Amino acid sequence: MTSLTRRSFVQASLSSAGGLILSFSVPVLASRRPWQQSDSAASEINAWLTIDPDDSIVIRVAQSEMGQGVMTALPMIIAEELEADWRKVTVEYADVNRQIREGQPYGRMWTGGSMAVSHSREFLQLAGAEARERLIKAAAETWVVSASECYADYGRVHHRGSNRSFSYGEVAPLAARVNVANVDIKIPDEFNFLGLPTRRLDVPAKVDGSAVYSMDVRLPDMVYAAVKHSPVPGGQVRSIRINAIRNQPGFIKAMRMESAVAIVAETFWQAKKGADELPVYWDFGEAEKSFSDTIKQEFFDQLGERGEVMSEKGEIVALMDNAEKSIESDYFAPYLAHAAMEPLNATVHVQAERVDIWVGHQNPEYAVQIVSEVTGIRPENVYLHNCHIGGGFGRRSHGDFVEEATRIAMDVGRPVQMIWTREEEMRAGAYRPMSAMRFKAGFDISKKLVAITNHSVTHSIRYDQDPEMEGIDSSSVQGLHNHPYMFPAWEFSHSRKNTHLTSWWWRSVGSSINAWAMECFVDEMAVAADKDPMAYRRRLLQMQPDYLDVLDVLEQESGWGKTELPKDTAMGMAIHESCGTIVAIVAEVTVESTGSVRVNKVTAAVDCGNLVNPMTAEEQVEGAILFGLTAALYGKLTVENGQILEDNLDTYEIIRMHEAPEIKIHWALSGAGRWGGLGEPATPVIAPAVCNAIYKITGRRIRSLPIKDYYLQVRR
Repeated sequence: MTSLTRRSFVQASLSSAGGLILSFSVPVLASRRPWQQSDSAASEINAWLTIDPDDSIVIRVAQSEMGQGVMTALPMIIAEELEADWRKVTVEYADVNRQIREGQPYGRMWTGGSMAVSHSREFLQLAGAEARERLIKAAAETWVVSASECYADYGRVHHRGSNRSFSYGEVAPLAARVNVANVDIKIPDEFNFLGLPTRRLDVPAKVDGSAVYSMDVRLPDMVYAAVKHSPVPGGQVRSIRINAIRNQPGFIKAMRMESAVAIVAETFWQAKKGADELPVYWDFGEAEKSFSDTIKQEFFDQLGERGEVMSEKGEIVALMDNAEKSIESDYFAPYLAHAAMEPLNATVHVQAERVDIWVGHQNPEYAVQIVSEVTGIRPENVYLHNCHIGGGFGRRSHGDFVEEATRIAMDVGRPVQMIWTREEEMRAGAYRPMSAMRFKAGFDISKKLVAITNHSVTHSIRYDQDPEMEGIDSSSVQGLHNHPYMFPAWEFSHSRKNTHLTSWWWRSVGSSINAWAMECFVDEMAVAADKDPMAYRRRLLQMQPDYLDVLDVLEQESGWGKTELPKDTAMGMAIHESCGTIVAIVAEVTVESTGSVRVNKVTAAVDCGNLVNPMTAEEQVEGAILFGLTAALYGKLTVENGQILEDNLDTYEIIRMHEAPEIKIHWALSGAGRWGGLGEPATPVIAPAVCNAIYKITGRRIRSLPIKDYYLQVRR
């Protein structure tokens, strides 16, 4: 057991039903006052869990469920410490309004960076452990015995000496009145429940349709809004002709914003029809002259200039000049959309002293802040009802769609459900950044690496947020400056280059670009050194035992170098760490004479340290691989006259079910204190593995994505 003595717990109060209400303060956060039941609430709201007289347990989840399984994984952490009967557990979203009113009792509510478990595990364990110890102490006092003679197990408190026991529901009212201190939490070796495959709690509701997404919300007197944005991102509305659509059925009003117009109507179809037919005159500015090819060339031109050095070792110029042989390669990755299944939407009701918003958002506190700023209503009077999310991938942590929905609702004076069509979402910005980079490696006469240089030019996400920022955007260089390889000498430099397009966090962020280029170039270095790619990486990683352990599992499970493959089929590999998790992948790929490419099988070895739920963990890795494979094979946004051409899934292709490869996940868990994320780390690794396999078959390097641009077709 690990003793945590510097924790401050807040005494819980008894619910109106006589149950146990448990909560606590997270260290370094502001102290929260005791929860007071709202006059309108049917029962008291609790920070983390309630135990009712019928033994039912409600666990609150402070992270957003967007398909990654947090509504099961996070309650499992509490249930482990609570020694709960999992069959008695139900889950609910935590209350965002309470988070704001009471000094952040939930700690971190932002969901992103694959950090849901790693950033909340410890204080969720504390919540369960504190509840368990209260239950034990209350039972002991009832029996007039020492708490050390009692223990909790499977939803009951037992006394060793007399074999007496209480159910949690029976002792909960008494437990609410006792205090405990110096609560211990378990270490992984002591887990009984965590690590067991457990069915997701949210799946039944998603199957039977009872799960609530924000587009499912229906309110009295609610109207609908469709938005039409500038075809050129950043363009401004010059004028509109409302009279052209004023007499259409259901039309309520047209609203002009800086870079968009909104049509409000009685139904969404009426609103969309009005938006489609409304004459709008735009001012596009210089951005209208932009084209993909010219933007790409500007990025490559900047590669030839000196970048800001972020990491260096050795006399690079001298080493490169004296190298017996050198290789140099340029890589390019285009802008990408998030292309989530559920288009952006929000339902907002603005009242005199209160705002209610129903939205699926990855950062609900940020969304509340935006609503407050737009309406002038204090954050404490903004009530965000977080809904399930039909795919986030980072896009749903943005505030643009929340701001628009709020402004429309203020103007209309009725509850409004605003929906962006997929076309609007695809064309309105917030993309994965574009990037170009140049690698150069020098070798001595024995083909041993002597030095490596890299210069990357990337559209900066943080600069889009803050044009006054200085220095290097850390998200732009993920996987470059923090590479694991033991190079003898190196120089890594970076330049920022933003365009009229806007960028945002995209699944695995900078690693999704940089790991692809780095791992492809490492393969190039292996070829130049006449080494097997797996063996070459082992030599460069000889001081990284955790990476070597992952490679051991990968090599064994994939049959690397031992499996006889058909003609025009080969294996490629890559390894990368992001979000605290190491992922290595071998992709088995076939390239046919027609130019068709098929990824037949993917073998992954993963070290995230520890697992909460192996079932959802495997799903996340599989999903990340498929997401990254779509980007590698098809992902590209084309700029023509400043506009994005790809505006739906017919032109922005994604892989289809029959194209999905066989995926085998193998865990190479290092345990101990490592709790890495799993939603993103496999995404960056699949692209280089596939590209490296294609090189083995064709002798052709893919240095510009997507792969479809270099072959006749990816087999459909």
